[in-house]
Amino acid sequence: MAGEEESPAIGIDLGTTYSCVAVWQRDRVEIITNEQGNRMTPSYVAFTDNERLIGDAAKNQVARNSTNSIFDAKRLIGRRFSDNLVQSDIRLWPFKVIEGPDDKPLIVVNYKGEEKHFTAEEISSMVLTKMREIAESYLGTTVKKAVVTVPAYFNDSQRKATKDAGAIAGLNVLQILNEPTAAAIAYGIDKIGNGKSKKVLIFDLGGGTADVSLLSIQDGVFEVKAVSGDTHLGGEDFDNRLLKHLVAIFKRQSRVDISRDARALRRLRTACEKAKRILSSTSETTIEVDCLSNGIDFFSTITRPKFEELNMDLFRKCIEPVEECLFEADMDKSCVHEVVLTGGSSRIPKVQQLLQEFFYGKELCKNINPDEAVADGAAVQAAVLTGMGNKKIQDIILYDVTPLSLGIQTHGDRMSVLIPRNTTIPTKKVRQYCNTADNQGLIELLVYEGERPRSSDNNLLGNFTIPITPAPKGDAKVIVSFELDTNGILIVSTVDKISGYKRKVTITNDQWRLSNVEIERLLQDAKRFKAKDDHHMKVLDARLELETYAYKMRKAINDYSIYSKLRPKDHKRIKDAVQEVIQWLSDEEGVDNLELYQDELKLLQRLCKPISPLIID
Repeated sequence: MAGEEESPAIGIDLGTTYSCVAVWQRDRVEIITNEQGNRMTPSYVAFTDNERLIGDAAKNQVARNSTNSIFDAKRLIGRRFSDNLVQSDIRLWPFKVIEGPDDKPLIVVNYKGEEKHFTAEEISSMVLTKMREIAESYLGTTVKKAVVTVPAYFNDSQRKATKDAGAIAGLNVLQILNEPTAAAIAYGIDKIGNGKSKKVLIFDLGGGTADVSLLSIQDGVFEVKAVSGDTHLGGEDFDNRLLKHLVAIFKRQSRVDISRDARALRRLRTACEKAKRILSSTSETTIEVDCLSNGIDFFSTITRPKFEELNMDLFRKCIEPVEECLFEADMDKSCVHEVVLTGGSSRIPKVQQLLQEFFYGKELCKNINPDEAVADGAAVQAAVLTGMGNKKIQDIILYDVTPLSLGIQTHGDRMSVLIPRNTTIPTKKVRQYCNTADNQGLIELLVYEGERPRSSDNNLLGNFTIPITPAPKGDAKVIVSFELDTNGILIVSTVDKISGYKRKVTITNDQWRLSNVEIERLLQDAKRFKAKDDHHMKVLDARLELETYAYKMRKAINDYSIYSKLRPKDHKRIKDAVQEVIQWLSDEEGVDNLELYQDELKLLQRLCKPISPLIID
């Protein structure tokens, strides 16, 4: 047990397009590189006839296996299949998404010759598992605890779904932390102890989400004043605009429509992503894709002004959450001391220009790495929560806010708000309600989140029935209490004032959230996946060992100094055996049999025993 206590907690930025993992060590944050040496890992999972791939390996093969390569799972997590945004995305993805039970989206892939269905939580858990394994490889110890970040504007369902994904990945998620709040910690950690109070606006524009948080930072106290954002606006949307433009150009040039050609679209999308990044530092770039479709090459030039024209409405949309955040905090933009940029898409010059103009030409703060700041802050918070950091970070106090109003439905479909949006959490709010009809024996409590005056226009989190003492209309009193924890997860309590009957319920949105039984099942599935992945790696290692040995023996048997010391029939027997193994390896590339490779190696080693002592490595 002591080993687990000492095991470090990590911070994970679970991004739409890329993820990042960090840990607090040696009195500083260390961003952990993956096996490719990259500090960012693509949030991709791919399935083939032989194996499951995650991260760089998954993204590198996406062009030839587009329908079984999953990305953007974060855009599905905690959403319904019927959601307009989900329907819009489905038209752009090369992989298939179908409607599952209770309107839950399910991702369809072919894996080892079978059709499999996965939830967005499962795919996200695979990415989280990869990030955990990257950390374990670096730290040399088992990792069980993590702080995982989400967009500030994620709703209750999306937060819980992310926590479920962490559980499936075998992680104890200590806290679900808002991404811009994590970035604020990364920005403010070096300023602890200077005694100055600063109002800081964090502008976080990533691959799939736009988030804005306004914080007050002073002596290690990070107090979030307001949050706003769009959970469906980011670099992927800019890529899609450019992709649509280039598809139209290719159709004009070649009379070929590739809008339904998943492989061609994937290759062109990759070129779009690259062009977008280049246009952040140059005014023009070329897009070239050999044999894009029907053997036709594609070539086009894209300028920064054209890219900006294609996306101008989306760029302007990025400023709307800034205005809304300042309005919610009741603060004038002139009172903001620093505007901090984070998220890879915040590098886009036009976005920076619009933001700078909005703040009367104020110089934007770019002194934190926009790709790594969120993981950086999450690692600091993980160290704070586990008591592993130095005194400097243990002085950090974090006051976050709830992004959406929480309330219940009252008579006439009205939304009665108990916890208004941008209320500091953790928090507890209490309100009294009465019966609306004579001699009611039950009251159905419908819990919603959202900003619309009609409850039915908001998001239903859950509902439950409470018994009350029958009484004339207006005489039965029920006290309703909403308690919101640091993860933004809600507990509802009720008390009947006449009978004293109490009820306490954690709102779980069970209709389409994963149940504990499902989470346990998926946890076991994840372990089976890991076992299969580990077995596949052993098979590849055994094959490589056999292949390396066979080529080494072929080189040796053709060496005159060795050849001259053998009897002709021994030489022929060994040479034929080696050549036979090499030919077999070439013909049977897809063999997935560990014992077969091991047995072949032992047999070949026995046959080659006469020449083994003669070989000088």
